Amino acid sequence: MSKTLNHLVLSLSTGILLGLSWPTQGLTLLIFGALVPLLYVEESIRKDTGKRKGLRLFCFSYLSFLTWNLITTWWLFNSTLFGMLFANLCNSLFYALIFLLFYWAKGRLPLRSAHIFLVSLWLAFEKLHLIWDFSWTWLNLGNVFSEQIYWIQWYEYTGTFGGSLWVLSLNLWFFYILKKQNFKLSKVLVPRLVPPLLFLALPIAFSLYLYQNVETPEKTIEVVLMQPNIDPYSTKYELTNKIFLDQFWQQSKPFLTPNTDYVLTPETYFAEGYGEEFATYASTEIHGGIQEGLAAYPKLQWISGIQFYDTYVQKEAPSLTANLVSNNLWVEFYNSAVREQYDEIPDVYHKSKLVVGVENMPFKAVLKPLLGEVMIDLGGTVSSRKIQENRSVFSNSNSTEKAAPIICYESIFGEFVTEYVQNGATFLAVISNDAWWGETPGHRQLLSYTRLRAIENRRDIARSANTGISAFIDARGELLQQTAYNTKTVLTGKIASRSQLTFYTRFGDLIARWSIFIAALFFLLALSGRLKAS
Repeated sequence: MSKTLNHLVLSLSTGILLGLSWPTQGLTLLIFGALVPLLYVEESIRKDTGKRKGLRLFCFSYLSFLTWNLITTWWLFNSTLFGMLFANLCNSLFYALIFLLFYWAKGRLPLRSAHIFLVSLWLAFEKLHLIWDFSWTWLNLGNVFSEQIYWIQWYEYTGTFGGSLWVLSLNLWFFYILKKQNFKLSKVLVPRLVPPLLFLALPIAFSLYLYQNVETPEKTIEVVLMQPNIDPYSTKYELTNKIFLDQFWQQSKPFLTPNTDYVLTPETYFAEGYGEEFATYASTEIHGGIQEGLAAYPKLQWISGIQFYDTYVQKEAPSLTANLVSNNLWVEFYNSAVREQYDEIPDVYHKSKLVVGVENMPFKAVLKPLLGEVMIDLGGTVSSRKIQENRSVFSNSNSTEKAAPIICYESIFGEFVTEYVQNGATFLAVISNDAWWGETPGHRQLLSYTRLRAIENRRDIARSANTGISAFIDARGELLQQTAYNTKTVLTGKIASRSQLTFYTRFGDLIARWSIFIAALFFLLALSGRLKAS
């Protein structure tokens, strides 16, 4: 086999192993060796006498990560070919650039320093991927354990970055050992594998200990989850909010009792036209209809998804997210959650982590003059949304419970969710619409990632999804109850109300912040070349 063909096979192997390890049906253990073939490709290219080494490594790396992306997120195609191509091609580029920077630094740093740089750079990028305009955190390595909750109960200390560090460290460790053995089996190999295997096993043992010691509070709340199962492509945006209000009472009433504390309806449940005008919502027909129905349930808290808008008549845009709909008429759209209780002023939260290309245009100030309003059409209003800066929680006038109104995509962001809990949330109320992806791994992966937020914050979760999967999740990440996908149903259950704060809730992504510092330090050292010289 030629060297190029060998590199091609190894690069594909990394992509395939990464893909086959991924939730929700993957073989998770594969993740601990998935990067080894690509690390071998980098080592081989570095030692050969060929030209354009950096370019060749970039191409092979890009192939690895594109394969990974396609295996795990091909389902984006169900909604839009452009969105799938944009996400997969861009994300693969970012990871390939990480490996290219590692290749460059390895020529200027001692081996161990170069490996530290690779790990810290990867973690730094994962953090960047959580906060910048191109945010697409679906494939952060720590997410791979979302179905293996017995392994990662220690996420209450580290969040998903602890998982990413675990994966990267073991891949490099296994590669180093195998490289020393020239990838040949021998009697020496087995004892050398003992330390990394212990490093694999001990966190799992610690996790099992933590799992057994999660406290179960006596205080519970009764929650009803509505799953209306409305097709967003053909039905949802053709019906009025009044029809949806009537459907809510028809579907949920048989399940409501005097003891029901909360009822949840999914993301953008009310989304007729532009939505409801935010400034005048308290006087709208929908609010009045909700209040009329809630009169029979004075204890009940209703949390629902809703689309709001604000209008401005002026020449200049009031903000970067404003949309010009006619001469001098600007509209701000919000993807929001509203809490309704009888005879009380409604609480509102505006979604703050938006889906790239669907709910916001990345770097709009730069790209809009060049590209125009390029947005992916998922039905409804195709335009940018406005966000709110703080994480507000919904209080209950009848008790001490406070709900964290988390809207769909926001449930992927670990440190972001901790802000709700820091603000007093005693449970997480997730409202979602996963109907865009159909019966694909997309909606299952999003539910699976949500389980990580339960572990990190030790909070029970109630999740209402339009077409499913709706579910109750406990503070260990266990799925207590769940619905079938693509069914019209209602789920009732009890979840715990908790007030303690975990280490991760209090301190967030410490590993990522330290990684940014370390990556920057070793980058500067690589530029200077001093460590290599010494």
